[in-house]
Amino acid sequence: AKYEQLRKQLEELENWPTVYMFKFIVPADNQKVAQVEALFDTEQSQVSMRTSKNGNFVAVTAKELMVNAEAVINRYKDAEGIEGLMSL
Repeated sequence: AKYEQLRKQLEELENWPTVYMFKFIVPADNQKVAQVEALFDTEQSQVSMRTSKNGNFVAVTAKELMVNAEAVINRYKDAEGIEGLMSL
């Protein structure tokens, strides 16, 4: 139920497959940043990171070719297990 609105929006707005941009913010902890990086295939994704001004958080942006709305939602579900992560 949590993802139904997102699923509906994705199915209405996107032509699949499409390059989808994920944005996450995680605490500036090497282990947590590595967990976010591990969500994405380095050969098929474009991942960039930026540390916050005070150094407490890292913003992670990843672009990857996704085949459908369900693949996007599954990626968000995989990210849920990372402590302190915020999805944008």
